[in-house]
Amino acid sequence: MMDNFDAIWEENLRRNRLRDRLEHFDPVRGEGCSGDRVEVGPEPWTEGRELVPREMLDDPKYPSARDSLAWTRLRCRHDFEYWAAKCCRIKDKNSRRIVPFILNRPQRRVVKLLEADRRAGRPMRMVILKARQWGGSTVVEMYIAWIQTVLATGCHAIVCGAEKTGTQVVLNLYADMLAHYPEELWEGESMPRLRTSRGIMQLEGRDNRVYLAASTNPNAVRGVDASLVHLTEAAYWKATKGKDPWDAVRAIYCSVAMAPMTMIVMESTADGVGSFFHEEWLRAESGSSGKRAVFVPWHEIKAYSLAFPSTGEARELWNSLDPYERELWETEGLTLEQLHWYNRRRREMKDHAKMKSEFPSTALEAFTSTSSNVFNPEKTELLRRGCAEPVVSGDVVSAGGELSGPRSLRGVRFEADPSGGLHVWELPEEGASYVVAVDVGGLSDKADWSVVAVMRRGTVPRVAAQWRGHIDHDLLAWKGAMIASLYNNARLVFESNTLESHDSSSDEAAYRQGALILHELYRHYRNLYRRRAPGGSRVSRIPGFHTNRQTKQMIISGLVAAVRDGRYAERCREACDELDFYERRPNGSYGARQGRHDDMLMTRAIALHVCREESADEDTDPELTAYLSSWGDTR
Repeated sequence: MMDNFDAIWEENLRRNRLRDRLEHFDPVRGEGCSGDRVEVGPEPWTEGRELVPREMLDDPKYPSARDSLAWTRLRCRHDFEYWAAKCCRIKDKNSRRIVPFILNRPQRRVVKLLEADRRAGRPMRMVILKARQWGGSTVVEMYIAWIQTVLATGCHAIVCGAEKTGTQVVLNLYADMLAHYPEELWEGESMPRLRTSRGIMQLEGRDNRVYLAASTNPNAVRGVDASLVHLTEAAYWKATKGKDPWDAVRAIYCSVAMAPMTMIVMESTADGVGSFFHEEWLRAESGSSGKRAVFVPWHEIKAYSLAFPSTGEARELWNSLDPYERELWETEGLTLEQLHWYNRRRREMKDHAKMKSEFPSTALEAFTSTSSNVFNPEKTELLRRGCAEPVVSGDVVSAGGELSGPRSLRGVRFEADPSGGLHVWELPEEGASYVVAVDVGGLSDKADWSVVAVMRRGTVPRVAAQWRGHIDHDLLAWKGAMIASLYNNARLVFESNTLESHDSSSDEAAYRQGALILHELYRHYRNLYRRRAPGGSRVSRIPGFHTNRQTKQMIISGLVAAVRDGRYAERCREACDELDFYERRPNGSYGARQGRHDDMLMTRAIALHVCREESADEDTDPELTAYLSSWGDTR
């Protein structure tokens, strides 16, 4: 870290010069524009020397474009940035005047990626996570308008927002653009008219339509033959009774062919973890969704900079910067003017977490502290880095040939099968100690999952294997025991609430009815976790871990600490997703966000609790040993 302010100021001047070079953009000369460019001119029909897209030279009309009007029209068909400057007029947010659309740096970055795919004949797919006020929606809409007004006919678009009224800005952008379109540059027989009826904008003369949709009514666009899609502010699409944001996304995705000159762009500021937009961002960022992930940090936006009246003020700012702001100087290469703006705006915020969510420096910050998430996204991101695909998949089989009952525990072995439900990151190692935690789910495809998680004990416990599916509860009990038997007769702990809830008003009745499965299992698998019965003696214990308000608080707090301090190693990415989707509710309880699950999360919380709390084996208790002996060894 620099301490000499004169050296700091010199470095700041250098960074400002570099920033000026990065900001330089001349769409008429073609400087800073997308694609492979070739210099032409100066000619009587050009505006001096121009860098034009190379493919423009292959256009059959290129040799005859020898006057300024023909040249401009031809270049507009090949060069979006040039068309935007020449033909597109938008309302400036500050002055409220209609001005030429000159792309800013983040907008140019988005266009370069879209144009790289379009020119290569690839479908254009993108997820944009953005800071505020840089024109993300504007550049996507104007790119759609360029395709519809210049490149293609019969090319329909869908624009979908949280509410249908929210898409009115699209109509305004389109209407302003057409109202101020240079008449001499329009190639149709007459200037276009924009006719709107029942949520459909018709660009007459081009046979192009724009369908305005809302996430709350996905069926409105089902079956629409669309090529271009803009999903705006997707993080704010809320689930309603009987409708989920994914319903709208599926309906829209299915309407777009996987073909050249098709586009799907989802863009939004963040609204916390757990939303479907957050999940789409994670999938795009990991490369698993086929969409480009584009993040726009606050410091890429030119307006977010504040000059100094004097170097004395700059020195004063430098001395006041906290470690986070100093880190931005060191790692992000920001200028003092940018830090000046950040420092001033940050003072207006309630806390720094709110500043990070509104004006994020990294993609991870964008999702931090914008909802009631229990786990810190920065920590779950670190946990996610240890995740990987399973080494092998398969299932447990037994020499007894049974799927349940005592014979299923004879000669248990692992059998590899790519379609098997048991995903293995570590095969059992001789001498290692394991805990197997089971969360009991429902039976239907729409119910909660049943999960069997294997965790290897150690200084930093780590997930070794996992089974997940829907299965009858008695079969699940024996499958859990088979997996535990395979992993060196591991400590087997069931989250027993589901097994003990049989619409009984009496705890004793629930115990007698629901716990029979576990009691039968215990006769044949001794290393089964048991809790003390209410009011019972040390040996009066009930198989299973019962989750109530008190015990859930305890194990979730333990999991939060383990994630925060890096005291357990995860392998499954979906388990990290569950951590991101877990929230603290207004009444103080914990649970998964609507439409999400927490089954894997609960197995980790229980397994870590057992690893942490079992410092001594219960079976060494003399009183308990005598009790166990009375059962006899039936294995």
